Amino acid sequence: MEGLTKRQRLPALTPFWSRELRRNAGEPERVMKRALREALPDAKFRHQVPIGAYHADFCSHGAKLIVEIDDASHAERRGLDDVRTRFLNDEGYRVIRFWNNEVMENRDGVLAAIAGHLPAHLRGSFS
Repeated sequence: MEGLTKRQRLPALTPFWSRELRRNAGEPERVMKRALREALPDAKFRHQVPIGAYHADFCSHGAKLIVEIDDASHAERRGLDDVRTRFLNDEGYRVIRFWNNEVMENRDGVLAAIAGHLPAHLRGSFS
């Protein structure tokens, strides 16, 4: 494994799983994907990004920021999310979470909160 990139070390089926997650994204993820591209294009958020054994809903590698959009199932598995967040933090990423209803009912507020976690040069119109 020496000399391989992180992407090359991923299990062979990971890109297919990532594609499947993107294809089956729920409405809140589709809304957020569009909003991030329009409002914060310089941050270059990618959707369903594999990092280790996990997939980040949205990841800006340049800002080392992960945005998770959670549904009700996450309330039941908080312990697993804590383990996942610790792993992503150990990889150098900050993780921020929003509920589906926040995205659908207060998209601009969610975008402002995300922009607040970005370096000034990546905030675009939220500077």
